[in-house]
Amino acid sequence: MVAAVVQAAQEGAEAAAHLPISPVAFGLLGFGGLVAMLLVTYAFRSVGTRH
Repeated sequence: MVAAVVQAAQEGAEAAAHLPISPVAFGLLGFGGLVAMLLVTYAFRSVGTRH
């Protein structure tokens, strides 16, 4: 009985662990998003001093 529960839990964990894209792609997308936010922030760096 306990072995069946453990096996079912392992199968459920494996099903939930599948990623739609590779972990490297997640890292690259995250890095790209952060760089994009950095560029937007950098573009507005002198707006406060002009007005």
